[in-house]
Amino acid sequence: MFRTFDAILVVVMTAAATVTYTIKHKAENKLDEVRKLDAEIQLEEHTIDLLRADWALLTQPARLNRLVTAFESDLKLVPTESTQLAQPNELPMPTAELPAVEEDAKGADKVAKAKGAPTNTDKIKTGSVAR
Repeated sequence: MFRTFDAILVVVMTAAATVTYTIKHKAENKLDEVRKLDAEIQLEEHTIDLLRADWALLTQPARLNRLVTAFESDLKLVPTESTQLAQPNELPMPTAELPAVEEDAKGADKVAKAKGAPTNTDKIKTGSVAR
């Protein structure tokens, strides 16, 4: 009886050791993946920091002023006036929000496209600046 019981215990211990080893092996593999991801994240963060530093250098007002004066004759840059800035309600509405074109207008547009003539887009209200 003890020999059978001993044999069963040896099999159970072997199975438990196998399961324990398998779990440990999977955990180590996951830990390696986490370390690789951490290294990639650190690399991306360092790259972002480097790009931010580069952007700060490129957008320094003294540097930009020096470039403007150097290329003033070529670029013909002038300061932006406050009246040149558009308000959000003056911008055209996104294409996804455009109203649907009636069927007869679509047919006319298709014929115009086939002939090479420009399509009639004056019927579409875009919400842009009133003219």
